[in-house]
Amino acid sequence: MVFKKMLAAFGVGGPSVDTVLDTPAVQPGGFIDGHVHIQGGDRDARIEHVVLALATRLDNRAGAELTRTSVADNFTVAAGATERIPFRLSVPWEAPITTVYGQQLRGMVMGVVTSLEVSGGRDQGDLDPVSITPLPAQQAILDAFAELGFRFKSADVEHGVIHGVPQQLPIYQEIEFWPPQQFAGRINEVELTFVTNPHGVEVILEFDKRAGAFGHGGHDTFSRFSIGHDQVAGTNWTQAVEGWIRQASDRHFSSMQSMHGGYGHGGHGYGHGGHRGGGMGLGTVVAAGAAGVVGGMVAGEIIDEVFFDDEGGGDFE
Repeated sequence: MVFKKMLAAFGVGGPSVDTVLDTPAVQPGGFIDGHVHIQGGDRDARIEHVVLALATRLDNRAGAELTRTSVADNFTVAAGATERIPFRLSVPWEAPITTVYGQQLRGMVMGVVTSLEVSGGRDQGDLDPVSITPLPAQQAILDAFAELGFRFKSADVEHGVIHGVPQQLPIYQEIEFWPPQQFAGRINEVELTFVTNPHGVEVILEFDKRAGAFGHGGHDTFSRFSIGHDQVAGTNWTQAVEGWIRQASDRHFSSMQSMHGGYGHGGHGYGHGGHRGGGMGLGTVVAAGAAGVVGGMVAGEIIDEVFFDDEGGGDFE
């Protein structure tokens, strides 16, 4: 009996959990539907909480929860019995994009984490990858970047807030691009950030990032534009985005000239040091808009391998 209690304390012979997502791909502001399967072990078990969280990984490899909810509390699973608990998990409007045209953005991971808190034993857990796909406004901007010749570099999620931009989450995503030839010598790198709400999308463009650009200084290095969700149709977004970039890069270029007494040294660049690594081409936008961004946003590591790395498994820290 004592030995069995010791095993129970380590989760041996206890219930197991498996979460099934009915909607493995969702847009910001949407819902993830599914159900949690709990399989009873070799004895009755008291379940204190079944908790679901939508979580991602930050650029420093720590985990961050976007949202969390308890879907069931204080019930007993009989030995060998099966419990099925349906759920609906809301996705924050500011959720980072992980997938474009079916291709996972290299550097992005997202998953639904299920925690089964068992009385008298260790927590059992499950992790299910989920894709966050762009809203129409976000897709329009990404397609415009592709058509203008920008090359996708990488994407990540950082902890913090953007100066002057209302946020509900203490994180933001950066999608990084190498610029096309027409901007050579003026900007070395562009970082695109979306901050979305029920009414529209704030588009933030940052150039040749330096410390403090999203904090107490460096306002000249980034620009902000707003798009209403109802403004997507009927706009030439390629032309609009090109205008945004030229306007912002002109200001950035003038700022760099003022700071450094002239900035016309061709390929020497500023900040991240030129086109290091070469980037990957975004490809050409084809008719019906079905390719575009896909060409360069090829999947990186399999999402399970990113979560379950060699440094401690799949738990978020």
